[in-house]
Parts: sequence; structure tokens; C-alpha cells
Amino acid sequence: MGRPDPEEGQLPAPVKPPDGGWGWIVLLGCFVITGFSYAFPKAVSVYFKELMKDFHVGYSDTAWISSIMLAMLYGTGPVCSIMVNQFGCRPVMLIGGLLASAGMILASFTTNIIELYLTAGVLTGLGMALNFQPSLIMLGTYFDKRRPLANGLAAAGSPVFLSSLSPLGQVLLEKFGWRGGFLIMGGLLLNCCTCGAVMRPLDMGMKRKMGKAQDKYEAKEMLPIGGKSEEGISTTDGTKKGKKAKKKPKKGKKLLDFSIFSNRGFIIYTISKFILVLGLFVPPILLVNYAKDTGVPDTEAAFLLSIIGFIDIFARPACGMVAGLKWVRPHVAYLFSFSMLFNGLTDICSARASNYTGLVIFCVFFGISYGMVGALQFEVLMAIVGSQKFSSAIGLVLLIEAFAVLIGPPSAGRLVDALKNYEVIFYLAGSEVVLSALFLGVASYCCLNRGKKEPLPENNPSAGGGSDTEEAESDVQEAEEHSSDNHQLAHSTDNAVVVANEEANHVAEEQRGEGGGCPAGDGEMLARDGCNADQMVERDSF
Repeated sequence: MGRPDPEEGQLPAPVKPPDGGWGWIVLLGCFVITGFSYAFPKAVSVYFKELMKDFHVGYSDTAWISSIMLAMLYGTGPVCSIMVNQFGCRPVMLIGGLLASAGMILASFTTNIIELYLTAGVLTGLGMALNFQPSLIMLGTYFDKRRPLANGLAAAGSPVFLSSLSPLGQVLLEKFGWRGGFLIMGGLLLNCCTCGAVMRPLDMGMKRKMGKAQDKYEAKEMLPIGGKSEEGISTTDGTKKGKKAKKKPKKGKKLLDFSIFSNRGFIIYTISKFILVLGLFVPPILLVNYAKDTGVPDTEAAFLLSIIGFIDIFARPACGMVAGLKWVRPHVAYLFSFSMLFNGLTDICSARASNYTGLVIFCVFFGISYGMVGALQFEVLMAIVGSQKFSSAIGLVLLIEAFAVLIGPPSAGRLVDALKNYEVIFYLAGSEVVLSALFLGVASYCCLNRGKKEPLPENNPSAGGGSDTEEAESDVQEAEEHSSDNHQLAHSTDNAVVVANEEANHVAEEQRGEGGGCPAGDGEMLARDGCNADQMVERDSF
């Protein structure tokens, strides 16, 4: 949807988020997309044992499938941002759903691990990325006051799908093998196309500036009737058109806005998320195989992920409701830091769990903390950069996180193969998450609280980005400029009148000089021309 031509007298204005209505349908679609995007790479781990047997590879090799999926989900963030800014959310999501489904269907016919990397990893991961990011952008468009709650409800899709896809994958594996399971999973991913179809864009609200007739009317009120009035009007119109022509390039939409890197809050958030992702996904990816190695039956081992998902279902909406409270929302970054600290300490304290009961207790606390992190991560980012720049911000953040995704789980898998000890992996992952929490909390307090006069969202107007208030500020600025134009017009009118009077006086003075002063007997004329007795005496004496 293009911006209107400024010369037509129209200005784009951001539509007020409805906080409901069709937004609830958009929220449902975002719920499904989030579920597939986050739960699918973890649920695929159910098939790893069979893949290791068929392809004669180690666990670290099969772990690359989940890592590549997550890396594509994160690493293609800037590409998704550019495509969304260029084509809109709905077309991008439809294409993404087709790619995700095609990747899993083709993966069911692969004959080696490399082909699995390209199909289930790259193609399916790219398809989910083209669905995940636009769905979050649409969610931020439809919700403002209820945005924390909406983010929490949408994030609940991840545990809901994790608790269902993992047992479903185990059933499919037992009845149809991993090839049949991949084929059926590919069919399920076609639901992403349905979710993309409901992402109806909000119509841009249009504001009409003062009409040309009204401008002329005001100009005629300030200028004397005559030829100079029309000249002044044409000059005013030309001046305004010139200003509009100068402002027109600024209205162009950037495909990717790099100005967000000047925001200190965004830099702090990005660094902390990079450290967080190094260890956040390691425990759930390794959990099933860890339980199987300790002697837990396959069905009960897969049920551990369902426990995390079940707890996570309630943790995310509850955390979203808490984050939406008036006294909590301004400090949502510290709540996010606390949730990461809680998650890291859970990993560290549960590293020595060696029986099924201990693993269940770990899953309960991990589900609570993991749900809090999932509910708050994008809400914090929206609060920092604003919804207008969110499309560019999330793409750049996900790109940086992609490197951490490629480092974390594969490195953990190699350590498992080398050490045959999961305890060290849990300690390492928990330490990374705790470090990210401490960095976010301390850096936010030291760097941002001392500069409270500088707002977190970028206030520099940039095309296609900025916080929700920037468009309003630009409207106010243009209104002030319009007012200043009127003042300048009035000022120029006064100057023109003064110059005209001075010229008239000068001509009258010359005429009087040629005629020897004010003629006697023309008293009425002298009175009209402003020639009084004192002036006559003065000229006589001169």
C-alpha cells in the first residue's frame, strides 16, 4: 500500500490499533505460526535415534538438523524484513507456508544426512522464517494497550505445539517410520498458508490538510484586494509546493532501517539475546536423548517435552498479563532479565538429575522460566524500538542470534559425544543464560537509567520506521510550518503595504518640491495629503 502523493494534500497517519476485532483472528494465526516455528525444531529430535541408525552418523550430526532450522529462522531475518516492507506480510507468509511444507515432504525421500540438511533444515527453516516474522509484525500492528497480553498468548503456541507434536512424532515414528512421519508433518505445515491468508493488513488512515480554497481565503483576508493579492497567493502556493517537494523523498520507505543501531537499548538487548541463545535451546534439545540414556523408556522420555509444554502453556499468558500491568510495563526489561536468571539457575541446579522424578521436577521449573522468556522477548524489543521500526529491528536481531544458534546446540552435541556426560552441558548452558540475564539487568540500569532524558525509542524521523508517535510529531511539525507560512505571508503583506506607502509619499514629496511646496488655498487637499501648517513653516524657513 503506497503512500499518497503529498501534493494531493494528503498525509499518511498511523492507524490506531484496534486491540481486538479482527485482531483476535490475527492472534490465532500468530499462535499457530509461533507454535510451528519454535516447537518443530525440538519435536524433530524424536526422530534422531532412527536417523542415526539409518545414516550411520553421530548425535552431533543429527543435531545439525534442528540447528539449521533455527539458524534459518533467525539468519534470514533481514531478508524477511526486506520482503515484508516490499510486498507486505500476507504474500510472504503464503510463500513461506509452501516452502516449509515442501521441505518436509522432500526430506521423506532423502538418502543421506546432507540431503536432510538441505530439505528439512534449509528449506523448511526458510519457510518457517517467512511465516514467523511477519506474524509478529501483524500482531504489533493490531495490538497496543493489550500488546503484552497478545504477545503472551501468541507465544503460548510454542508449548501447545511442543506438547502435541512430540508425542505425535513418537506415534508416527512407531507406525510409519521416520519417512512417513516427515511426510505427514509436511502436510501439517500447509496450515501455515491458512494462517497467512487471515493476516489482513490495516488500512492506512489518511489525514487531509487544509484545502487550497481555504488557503486562498486566508490569504485574501490578509492581503489587500488587488493584483498583488493574487501574486501573493501564487507565491504562497509555490513556496508550499517547494517545501512539499523537498519533504517528499523523506516519505519514502526504507527496506531495512539501520538507524536503530544508534539506540543504546537496542544494542544492549541484542548482545544479551546473543548470549542467551547460546544456552537457551540446549536443554530441551538434549533432554529426550538424555532421558533415554539414563534408562527412561522412549514414550516417557518424549513425555518430558510434553510436561515442559504443558507448564509453558500457562506461564506465557500469565507472564504477559503481569507485563501489561501499569506499574510493571515501564520496567519490563528487568522482568525479562529476571526470567532469564530464573531459567539459567534452573539449568544449573538440575544438572545432576539422574532419575525420572528429578527430570520431571526440572521440566516443571524449566517450563515456567522458559515460558517467561518466550512471552517477554519480543515485547521488550517492541518497547525499545517502537512498532514502526520493529520490522527492521527483529530482522537484524534474528540475524545476530543465528550465529549463536549455529554455535550452541552443535557444540553441545560434540561435547556429549566427546565426554559422554550431560552434567557439564547443563552447567555450561545455565551459565550462559545467567550471564545474559546479568548483562541485560546491569547494562540497562547503568546505561539507560542515567540517560532517562533520552527516550528509548528512536525519535529521529526515518522513512518506514520510528515509533508510533513519530507520525503524529511530523503532523504537528507540518501544522507549525503551515502556521509559520501564514505568519510569513502576513509579514510580507505588511512590508508590501509599508513599501507602497513610502513610494506614494516619495512621489507626493517630489511633486510638492516642483510646485514650490504646498499650494496656498488648497487647504482641503493639504489636509488630505497630510501637509499641515507646521510643515509649511518648516519649508519656508528652509
